[in-house]
Amino acid sequence: MKRFESKVAIVTGAGCVGPGWGNGRAMAVRLAEEGARVLAVDRDPERLAQTLDLAGEFRGSIETHLCDVTSSSSIQEMVAACLDKFGTIDILINNVGGSAAGGPVEMTEEVWDSQIAFNLKSVFLTSKYVLPVMLEKKSGAIVNMASTSGIRWTGSAQIAYSAAKAGIIQMSKVMAVQYASSGIRVNTVVPGQLHTPMVEFRLAKQRVGGDVDELLAQRIKRIPLGFMGDGRDSASAALFLASDEARFITGTEIVVDGGMSVRCN
Repeated sequence: MKRFESKVAIVTGAGCVGPGWGNGRAMAVRLAEEGARVLAVDRDPERLAQTLDLAGEFRGSIETHLCDVTSSSSIQEMVAACLDKFGTIDILINNVGGSAAGGPVEMTEEVWDSQIAFNLKSVFLTSKYVLPVMLEKKSGAIVNMASTSGIRWTGSAQIAYSAAKAGIIQMSKVMAVQYASSGIRVNTVVPGQLHTPMVEFRLAKQRVGGDVDELLAQRIKRIPLGFMGDGRDSASAALFLASDEARFITGTEIVVDGGMSVRCN
């Protein structure tokens, strides 16, 4: 029997900014490969179509849904769609996120607000509307995606993103304790500097004038293992935390960064 046979999972941010294995895309596909029925959520239909293509023979286990995870009404529609299609929700993976450069002086108030909404409020809202389903059945697993930017300086000022990701870690701890007696586990994956499509399509432009090779060299230099993982490494951690193998694990984090965050420099 596969690890997630008969389980239903929602994965937000299941598209990707470009071809390849982003975190959410890898999670949706891996869950399907291991027997889950998956609602793959994103705001871009083309990105979701690419996720289905990568799922190959397992694409039949994945339903796609367009959703703005900063909108209560959009999330309520997402939850209703999942229940209508699959009848329940066993797993929620909150994966939506993205950074904007700048400290408090350079960053505009509008960018700060949008960053907090996109990275942190989205986790609050999806949890708010999925938790009642889990509470009714007295079981469930929530995995929230943070970032090493929420626990360390990782090379550039991105103050709103860092604050939001730190907030996700603490939000997960509070939820874990509050809902433990209801059979619901809440944990966090903390990815480091992975080589996902976001490197080429967004971060290189923000930080090194579009020089992808330079950005990759900078990032690899920080990693003790000497190479960068990708979205499949985050997915491995998330699937473990969502599975029954982690039945006695709640309120904690798995850091997926090749040792970067434990170095002194």
